[in-house]
Amino acid sequence: MSIEDYAEKAIRIALDAGSQYCDVRAESVKTEGFVIENGEVENFVSSYDSGLGIRVLVNGSWGFYSISEPKSFDGIKQNIVDTVKATKYYSEYKKYKVRLAEVRSFVDDVRFNVLVDPNVDELMKLGLESDKTIRDKKRIIKSSVSIHHDKFHKYFVNSEGSKITQNFDDMIANMSATAHCSGLTESVSTTEGGRGGLEMLTGKNDILAVSQSLSEKADALLDAKTVKEEKSTVVMNPDFVALLSHEILGHPSEADRVLGKEMAWAGGAWWAGKLGTKIGSSELNVIDDPTIPSSLGWYKYDDEGVPATKKLLIKDGILCNHMHSRETASMFDATPNSSMRSTGYSFMPLVRMACTCISPGNWDPAEMIRDVKNGFLICNMKIPSIDMMRYNWSISCQYAQKIENGELGDLLRDVIVMGNAPEFFGSIDARGKDFQVRPITNCGKGDPMQIMRMGNGGPHIRGKSIVKSVVT
Repeated sequence: MSIEDYAEKAIRIALDAGSQYCDVRAESVKTEGFVIENGEVENFVSSYDSGLGIRVLVNGSWGFYSISEPKSFDGIKQNIVDTVKATKYYSEYKKYKVRLAEVRSFVDDVRFNVLVDPNVDELMKLGLESDKTIRDKKRIIKSSVSIHHDKFHKYFVNSEGSKITQNFDDMIANMSATAHCSGLTESVSTTEGGRGGLEMLTGKNDILAVSQSLSEKADALLDAKTVKEEKSTVVMNPDFVALLSHEILGHPSEADRVLGKEMAWAGGAWWAGKLGTKIGSSELNVIDDPTIPSSLGWYKYDDEGVPATKKLLIKDGILCNHMHSRETASMFDATPNSSMRSTGYSFMPLVRMACTCISPGNWDPAEMIRDVKNGFLICNMKIPSIDMMRYNWSISCQYAQKIENGELGDLLRDVIVMGNAPEFFGSIDARGKDFQVRPITNCGKGDPMQIMRMGNGGPHIRGKSIVKSVVT
């Protein structure tokens, strides 16, 4: 009996035991990857995992049971019955009762494109060459390249008739270069890749070219200047905008945070209750789109079987939507919009962004810079620090450049950008017509913690914020 057969039998057992609704995710993932440091292979991983995640709704309360690599259905059957009984008991003491917004059922088999199916030898060759390229500069003291290929199989079935299979591959490379001279150490890093095959790391996504850029930038930062604190005009590049979008636009748009359900461990949203109000300039337009090909947030159905849809979250500065599950959509009298995902079968799904981005505008990025008399070009994400309500924020960048009279000047190091969300949103006066989605691989949420992959991005944007160097 296959794991898909187990899933379908689990539905029948849960309903017979008294569950009003049940969905099951039968999933497997095969992983191969390695880490290279300074030309040496430090570790290699090859693993396989599979299992079932079974969610039941009993008298308005959720229950959940998961099992890894089941060998027979006998033990599963009794555990499902026990889960339903425990949930029924818990429901007697719970005032709030879960209601699910109605959705259509779907039967579908989705296979995402892989143009070049990778093998370990090819990946290892690419990784070693990338690592060697990073060490091209004499002042580089450490290089690191990790490459991982994951092959996912997901089968979703629920008591309303949906039966959905999705198969996809993720190809991810993490690279860093560390340079040192005269007591100063500077590091530059990046994550490359996406949903697809080897083509995610070659061709237009060539990580060898990225490796060269990392080496050159880390070396150059040893000679870069620092900047004193000032509030100024900033032009942010798409890589930096990706993390900005993630932290102060994506997370506060998740409906469970808006409702305060994440307050105890992840925080809330400062714009709770502000749907329909202006929270930024007319240049602020924000989407969340799981249909963008090759993004790590690309899927056709979420983990509730809801079809993937592009969501307009902010239009011309007006907050107009949140990301919803079937449960939160019912609470907001809204439509479920394909925002429920889990890290894997062993976790309950949560409301998660897929690919939250600032939409492109009409400006040529070079013109945006030429239009600045005094300011900074802020480049590439580093480390965020955000308050519980996603209101006050500071994000360090990998490097910056001074802008004077429309010209790019000195390279700047150890730069952090700070502001509060509504003031910064209100200051945005230009969006580039360029657009880029960056891979995000380490977003944590929930208790127990779930680490999720997604995309984030946007164009160059221009606004005002506080800029300073933090030198240790």
